[in-house]
Amino acid sequence: QVQLVESGGGSVQAGGSLRLSCVAAENAFSSSYCIGWFRETPGNERKGVAAIYTSGGGTWYADSVKGRFTISRDHAKNTLHLEMNNLKPEDTAMYYCTADCNPQRGLWVGSESPGTQVTVSS
Repeated sequence: QVQLVESGGGSVQAGGSLRLSCVAAENAFSSSYCIGWFRETPGNERKGVAAIYTSGGGTWYADSVKGRFTISRDHAKNTLHLEMNNLKPEDTAMYYCTADCNPQRGLWVGSESPGTQVTVSS
């Protein structure tokens, strides 16, 4: 099981910003096709937010976050970041990172990582 630990969540007002981080165990991302972030809300399905294709570095964003969120990777620190700007109440969710995803297939595999809660008030 890939070991991932998310952090950086919090409570902000609409229009605010947060930067999420996901620290991975050594080499956790090295064999991945896709690494990224997804979010979950109670009673709702898992939804992909952003991803990086490890071969080539291309990125994918959900339409709802394009222009507001930026995903990045720090290779040296085995860390994945998600910069979130102009946050909206509908961004409220538990955010998780994943080392196994395929946005085109709607595949976002969880790893029992703790996640980090983002709450945006209007």
